[in-house]
Amino acid sequence: MASGRSIRFKISTLLVVPLISLIALWGFAASSTFGEALNLLRADTIWTGVINNTDGLVSRLQEERLASAERLAGTATDPAELAAARGKTDKSNQKLRDEAQSGSVQSALTFEMSTRLKEAFAAVDRLSDIRRKVDGGQLSPSRLLGEYDSISDSIHVLYSTFTASTDVELARQAQGLIAADQVRELLTREHALIVAANGKPSMADMHLLARIDGTRTYLFPKAMANMDAELRAPFDKLATSSRYATMERALDSYLMGKPVDMQMWRGLADPVLKEYTQGVWRAGERLLARLQPAGMSILIRAGVAGAVGLIAVVFSVVISIRVGRRITRELASLRVSALDLAEVRLPDVVEKLRKGDKVDMATEVPPIKVGDQATSEVADLAAAFDSVQHTAVDAAVGQAKLREGVSEALRNLARRSQSLLQRQLKMLDDMQRQTEEPEALERLFKLDHLTTRMRRHAEGLVLLSGGAAGRRWRGVIPVEDVLNGAAAQVEEYTRVRVYPMPESGVSGEAVADLMHLFAELIENATSFSSPGNEVSVRGELVGRGFAVEIEDRGLGISPEERRAINERLANPREFDLAQTERLGFAVVGMLAAKHGVAVTLKPSPYGGTTAIVLVPSALVQPLPTPMDLPEFEPVSVSVVRTDTGPGELPRRVRTAKRGAAALSQDSGLPRRVRQASLPEQLKQVPPTEPPVEDRSPEQTRALLSSLQSGWQRGRQDSDQDGGSR
Repeated sequence: MASGRSIRFKISTLLVVPLISLIALWGFAASSTFGEALNLLRADTIWTGVINNTDGLVSRLQEERLASAERLAGTATDPAELAAARGKTDKSNQKLRDEAQSGSVQSALTFEMSTRLKEAFAAVDRLSDIRRKVDGGQLSPSRLLGEYDSISDSIHVLYSTFTASTDVELARQAQGLIAADQVRELLTREHALIVAANGKPSMADMHLLARIDGTRTYLFPKAMANMDAELRAPFDKLATSSRYATMERALDSYLMGKPVDMQMWRGLADPVLKEYTQGVWRAGERLLARLQPAGMSILIRAGVAGAVGLIAVVFSVVISIRVGRRITRELASLRVSALDLAEVRLPDVVEKLRKGDKVDMATEVPPIKVGDQATSEVADLAAAFDSVQHTAVDAAVGQAKLREGVSEALRNLARRSQSLLQRQLKMLDDMQRQTEEPEALERLFKLDHLTTRMRRHAEGLVLLSGGAAGRRWRGVIPVEDVLNGAAAQVEEYTRVRVYPMPESGVSGEAVADLMHLFAELIENATSFSSPGNEVSVRGELVGRGFAVEIEDRGLGISPEERRAINERLANPREFDLAQTERLGFAVVGMLAAKHGVAVTLKPSPYGGTTAIVLVPSALVQPLPTPMDLPEFEPVSVSVVRTDTGPGELPRRVRTAKRGAAALSQDSGLPRRVRQASLPEQLKQVPPTEPPVEDRSPEQTRALLSSLQSGWQRGRQDSDQDGGSR
């Protein structure tokens, strides 16, 4: 059976096959029984319409043959006797034909019966030719018997086909009666042959007579043996009579060559033949009387057996359907419960466990109900499913606890690393304040940069383990400052170019996460592009927020990999500890989903990859206007890229008093402006400083010391705004 079939189909098949076999057996038995009964009923019709008439025709042929023998011997006393015998024969022949051609008889006849009947009619049609030869004296006694015998033999062959269609016992009785009738035919042949020879038989006549007598003597006891006592009674009476014994002795004497007195022979043979013929007719009537009741009896028994069998079949069908439906319902209910467990309840439990919700086992995983009257195997299967679902839920709870424990451990480790890195950054600040040598400051700056990157990685681990970044900013921070701060956290920050962009700000509570998101994308761009290539960062206001493009000029990625990354960024999954590749994209996806930011990768015109970040309008805010700031003498705004501290917002000179913020036009180094690294809204009014025309070495050292102090103050301001960065 095909594996895709339903359980209902398979159970129905198991039930239908035996039922079909049972119905077939019942139908065969019923048809056989009814067929036997119908055969008996048809036998009655055939007997009445064919057998009786053919037997009458045979009797008339025997009379005509005897009359023809008398004419042939010249012993006929009445010339009209032969004509009368022929008339009776024709009348019997016509009656047989009329009744045999009726619809009831034709429908009862089998094909073989119909064929034999046609052969008998063909033999009877030769009577005219036989009569012409008799009238012309062209036949000897033996030939006379041969001509008439062919007709009688064809009729007796018809009788044999009739017995094949009846019940076994009745068929045996009918065969005995037919054999007894053949004995009568043989006796009449002997009688006609003796009459035709008229005491002067030829050698051929004697040989024929001997053969006929031998056949009759052999056939008579066999005929009597096939009939029961009732049918055999007339023949037993005749066989024990003195007349029959005298006839037999006279016949034996004739066969021995002794002459026979014809008058005495006629006086013996004629009464015996008449009595024998009447015995055949009486036995036939008794047998016919048995056929119809036997047929009706068998028909009644067949009807009762058929009805009982039909009731048994219907009962079996009903029971089979009920049992099949019950098992099907139980299995269907079990199937629905199993599917509900696999597709609804277990996923809901797992989802609740992932969210940290408590799970009530009794409510979430109720036992599968199959009913008190369920089949034992189905009940056992339901119990097994209950055990499986409890085990599965327990395993899910254990896995959730394990994940929570691992995440907690990772967060603790990351927090400890953040704390240590923060202390390290403070120590670096102290060392920078205490160091005035430029080379030492440069090395400290590199170490500060590495520490800042380490802090970002620790912060990424906190995010992946379900925590939140600790840094916070207040107010609105320019997008360009956020991007510059993100670029400063990248190892190859010198290759990153942040192009000027519209003045727009980002809400302070999202600055840390967005800076981390941009830093991961920028670092990915620098990692997968050549060291000599620039990583371009551009931004502009769009209809749905602020779009930032981070473009590298590397080798790019395959379309399949890009589609997979975009799918992961659009639908970030829960972080799997077994998947440690591309952790940066995992962090980006989590941060983007947290703030509703859309991140998409597309091919770059330069062959690399462009990351497009759409910051939603809810996070984009306008920057404070100059009217909101203290009155300062306006100066031209210039943007100077400097080696700012890692993780710091870029140092930008926006507005200051004339001369205080201006760069020296005569010296080669820029003049640092206090608080220049802070956003506009966090700046305090700086004191007015006189312009410096020329710098001596001492002034240069003082400038570097001032730069170091600015870094320190910047870190302090960051600590005041959000704690550890």
